[in-house]
Amino acid sequence: MIGKITIDTAIISFVIKMSQVLVIIPTYNESDNIKAIIDSLLSLELACDLLIVDDNSPDGTADIVRTFSHNSDKVHLLLRDKKQGIGKAYQDGFFWALNKEYLFVFQMDADFSHNPKEIPKMYNLLVNKCDVVVGSRYAKGISVVNWPLGRIILSLFASMYVRSLLDLKVKDPTSGFVGYKKEVLSHLAIREIKFVGYTYQIEMKYRSHLKGFSILEHPIIFINREYGKSKMNYKIIREAIFGVPYLRLYKSKFK
Repeated sequence: MIGKITIDTAIISFVIKMSQVLVIIPTYNESDNIKAIIDSLLSLELACDLLIVDDNSPDGTADIVRTFSHNSDKVHLLLRDKKQGIGKAYQDGFFWALNKEYLFVFQMDADFSHNPKEIPKMYNLLVNKCDVVVGSRYAKGISVVNWPLGRIILSLFASMYVRSLLDLKVKDPTSGFVGYKKEVLSHLAIREIKFVGYTYQIEMKYRSHLKGFSILEHPIIFINREYGKSKMNYKIIREAIFGVPYLRLYKSKFK
C-alpha cells in the first residue's frame, strides 16, 4: 500500500511539474490588467502555463506579454492580426493547447473578474469529479460585486432563457471561467463552433452536455472590472437572443 501511494504521488507530482495545465486568456486593450493577472497566475501553487491570445491590441498589451515570455517559458503569446471575437480567440487557443498536449485547459478573463485563486479548486474538481468545471456566479444565489442592477437582471434572464430553452442543467451557462479536460476539447470539433461572441460560452457547454461529458459548477464571486472597458455590446446580446434557439433547433448535429 505504501509503495502504491508513493508511485501515485510521484506520478501526480511529475504531471504538475511538467505543466500539463494551461490557462488561456483572450485580450484586447488589457494593458492596465495584464501584468497583474500574469503575476497572480504565476504565483499559484498549482503549476500552470499561460497563453495570452491578443487581437493586436493598440494599447500595447502584446508588448507587455512579450516581456514576460522572454523571461519565462511558462508565458506564451498568440498574436492575431485583428479583433475577431472572443469565440475565435478561444478556438485558436484551444487548438494551440491540443497541439501542445495539455491535459487540462482553463479559460478566464484578464480583468480579475475571475479570481485566479479559484483555479486550483476548479482543477481538483476537474481531476476527480467532472469533465468540465464552470466558475459559477449563480451556483449559490447571486455572487457578483459592483455590477449595476440592469446588468445583473440581464445576466439572470439570459441564464434562465438558456437553461429553459436548451434544458441545460447549468445555472451559469454564460460564464467565461471554465476548465476542460483534454478529452472534451478533442471531441467537440472546435472549428465547427458557430458563434464568436459570448454565445460561444453557451455553445461550448451545450455541446459538451450533448456529448455526454459531466459538468460541475464551482461557486465564485464575480467582481466587475476596475480597469479597462467591458466588451459587452448590442451585437453580443442579439447573437445570444437568436443563437440559443439555433442551438436548440440543430442539436442533433452536435451529438
